[in-house]
Amino acid sequence: MNNEAIKPASADLSVYGIRDAQVHWNLSTEKLAEISVENNMAVRADSGAISVNTGEFTGRSPKDRFIVRDEHTEDHVWWGDINIGFDPEAFDRLHAKVCDYLSGKELYARDVYACADDRYKMNIRAINELPWSNLFVSNMFINPSEEELKNFEAEWTIINAPGFKADPAVDGTRQHNFAIMSFAKKTILIGGTGYTGEMKKGIFSALNFILPHSKNTLSMHCSANVGEDGDTAIFFGLSGTGKTTLSADPNRKLIGDDEHGWTSDNAIFNFEGGCYAKVIDLSAEKEPDIFNAIKPGALLENVTFIDGTNEVDFHDKSITENTRVSYPIEHIRNIQVPSVGHNPKNIFFLTADATGVLPPISKLTPGQAAYYFISGYTAKVAGTEAGITEPVAAFSACFGAPFMPLHPTKYAEMLSAKMQEVGVNVWLVNTGWSGGAYGTGSRIKLKFTRAMITAALTGDLDGVEYKEHSVFGLSMPTACPNVPDEILDPRQTWADGDAYDEAALTLAGKFEKNFTKFESNASEEILAGGPKVSAKV
Repeated sequence: MNNEAIKPASADLSVYGIRDAQVHWNLSTEKLAEISVENNMAVRADSGAISVNTGEFTGRSPKDRFIVRDEHTEDHVWWGDINIGFDPEAFDRLHAKVCDYLSGKELYARDVYACADDRYKMNIRAINELPWSNLFVSNMFINPSEEELKNFEAEWTIINAPGFKADPAVDGTRQHNFAIMSFAKKTILIGGTGYTGEMKKGIFSALNFILPHSKNTLSMHCSANVGEDGDTAIFFGLSGTGKTTLSADPNRKLIGDDEHGWTSDNAIFNFEGGCYAKVIDLSAEKEPDIFNAIKPGALLENVTFIDGTNEVDFHDKSITENTRVSYPIEHIRNIQVPSVGHNPKNIFFLTADATGVLPPISKLTPGQAAYYFISGYTAKVAGTEAGITEPVAAFSACFGAPFMPLHPTKYAEMLSAKMQEVGVNVWLVNTGWSGGAYGTGSRIKLKFTRAMITAALTGDLDGVEYKEHSVFGLSMPTACPNVPDEILDPRQTWADGDAYDEAALTLAGKFEKNFTKFESNASEEILAGGPKVSAKV
């Protein structure tokens, strides 16, 4: 669909305090790409996609994400280092300054919505300073029909001004960049950063508050796909653990790659209309679906080109390891239309374990499932956040704490209830290291991880023998089709078994220490799901 120059009846930015701007409404992605290239903001790759540099910030800046602390949020948000409060009056002042900054400029506005299930649809208006930021919005959210656009009424607004820099001493921010949510104003205000992911994660965070709090619907940081028999699989995990890669399966239809809801009647629906994939070391052989999605309409971020060509060098990390591409979900060949699934049968918790301790796959009991979901263990992978240059062990509750405004136990309780109601299988999958920690061992091969997930989905792991991990109590299969037996027990991959035992006890101690803040709200079954050996770091 070409949305060129389709203006809604409410096409007046003065209501936001933006005056005398030249506003381009709902331009096609090709037109936005042309403008970006013509104005030297982007370069056309040989694939037809355009490539941009997001500037100073090539990843999210979680310490500069704020939630306005008011009567809507005061008693419901889990305040702290993740959900940082912002003064309502300071927000109003900063909002006015950003809108003054945008006044008189050439801007790009777009009306889209989130949530593929019409019962939960959220109408969004994005106002962008840059044309390629607006292209990202078109790719990542769901575009209305031409008829819907004419009378579009926005519920939430994204105001995105990468060129505006706040004055922390005056504006109340930590530094010059910021991403601030106001539930009272239903506005996400972003400035000082060109990183497009702040927009999508802003809407995700809003839905993570609204859906569980008032819609009795679990919001999840996960990808999802559906098999030929209609069985839905869900993949939880932070950025870099494989959500996008592993859910893009040629034998299963993709529902979505990052953000979903789980309704009271057990529908799984995508929040988004596109995918935002990491492309570091991407190849047509390893990840053909993502590789082939990079074509006209796609937006590459922070990649470089092979000298003298317009061919992307996917191995170059000189700008960041967090190289990305956004594309509409229709660029994937095998998708579920609409992006809604039913009959959830398997849940995978993906973790990139930088210590090389956790098994490549293990089957979890209900208590273990709740424990590992609340723990949300992974490694922060280089580039996905400012200042991260190599994997660092981290615990992120619900595999998405940076985007979860409510207390983690709220999401965990909802997930546990749904798991028990539906009777799903839950698996912990280590997409990280084997044979030693990061720097000594090697990353588990993608083809082996794919084979293990396929075996879980097809039932090939149902009849095999399992053995219990001596420290974590995890049930590890002793055999799996198309996977060497020796890698299924991580201790066997280490040259020094005693060194492995020490590393396992150290990691167990970190789990125990992290979980102390959740113990008072956890049942005996959940507490029993943790490591079996009391370990001290």
